[in-house]
Amino acid sequence: MNLTVFAGTFNPIHIAHLIIAESVRAELNAEKILFIPSFSPPHRENDIATPEHRLNMVKLAIKNNPHFEVSDIELKLQGTSYSYNTIQELYRQNPQLEEKINFIIGADAFNHIESWYKHEELAQLINFIVLARPKSKEVEEIVSNLSLKDFSYRFVEAPRIDISSSYIRQRIKEKKSIKYLVTNEVENYIIENKLYLN
Repeated sequence: MNLTVFAGTFNPIHIAHLIIAESVRAELNAEKILFIPSFSPPHRENDIATPEHRLNMVKLAIKNNPHFEVSDIELKLQGTSYSYNTIQELYRQNPQLEEKINFIIGADAFNHIESWYKHEELAQLINFIVLARPKSKEVEEIVSNLSLKDFSYRFVEAPRIDISSSYIRQRIKEKKSIKYLVTNEVENYIIENKLYLN
């Protein structure tokens, strides 16, 4: 069994998240993509919905894809959601894993991986699945600038869709439509629970 993790705040989860996850799944021929909403992200966002709301929205967004699953592991761990702690706990819970966990990460975040909590230890535990154009100068610069040693990574090209959770939250505040930016189920959940209005 292999395991590919897509961790994030998902505040809220939107269609670009889903497109990225499916692109990675297809490229890696992954058995499943495990979405992990953070409990308390290290770089805290403004107007963040509760962990329970964000978990529920992920469940709704992925329910029609049999290869997608969601984990409440960070909600159970509580505290600040550091990827190193989460990955360690995933290995503890899945002793049958024969390969390193694949960890989806954007090129921008990968470029700053050395600012992450226990980044060297984390890098030994996972394969970085970096979202970037494989032959771009950006990729070459990122790898050459990192001081990490003996870590594994792979670049996967996914459609670049300029949608962000902050953009969606702003539209909600301005009482503008978010149709097609999120799934219908997530849109209805946001409306029913009056999220992101303030």
